[in-house]
Amino acid sequence: MNINWKNIAIVLTDILLGVYLLLAVTAFNHPDELSSVCGEVNIQIEEGTVKGFLTADEIKAQLKRQHIYPLGDPINQVSCRLIEEALQKNPFVKSVECYKTQTGHVNIRIAQRMPVMRVKSDKGDDYYVDAHGNIMPATRLVSNLVVATGHISKPYAQKTLTNIGVYLLQHPMWFCQVEQLNVLADGSLEMVPRVGNHIIYLGQPVKLDKKLARLEKFYRYGLSKAGWNKYSYINIEFDNQIICKKRNGC
Repeated sequence: MNINWKNIAIVLTDILLGVYLLLAVTAFNHPDELSSVCGEVNIQIEEGTVKGFLTADEIKAQLKRQHIYPLGDPINQVSCRLIEEALQKNPFVKSVECYKTQTGHVNIRIAQRMPVMRVKSDKGDDYYVDAHGNIMPATRLVSNLVVATGHISKPYAQKTLTNIGVYLLQHPMWFCQVEQLNVLADGSLEMVPRVGNHIIYLGQPVKLDKKLARLEKFYRYGLSKAGWNKYSYINIEFDNQIICKKRNGC
């Protein structure tokens, strides 16, 4: 009987090629199994205009407390979904993405909520609001933010103060100049500047851009000549006028 070695070689080649393709497809569909354990955890936190609250060390500590920090764990047992769900419960986390690589790394990307104002109401409440009106616990200090005090309800903070905070962040001059906002009983606002020993009455929180544009002109062409401490109270509530109260002795 004659054996056709050429045909046998072709068949064996096809079999080997099939096995190779099967292994390659399997590895492609399960890249997390190429490395047996998690050898590295990379935590990236998105920063914004204002310094946020979160650090990579704090995220690491949170995952360790919940016993889901993946370093050293079998990579095929690391649940990215579990990590995402745990971190999403953090009040300072806006969104989180976790994924594994073929080299056995676990990458965690976090977008954090950015505070735009700190609220310290006369009722004893103390918290931050972010750009979307979410309330965040005041567990630590962000020193360069405006502080709002006075008669402040949470709905007022979430709607009105959030909008003002976002406006100030978008206008660097006023973000640097405004130190404190005081909310009076009728919802109107007083502003305490960082530069100048006076109080500015804004009135109701409407037409803020026009009021501050008028105040900026007064700063440039009025107080720069008369002196920053000449007036104790500056009222910019009404259109086309600024009412000033002189300091005693000036």
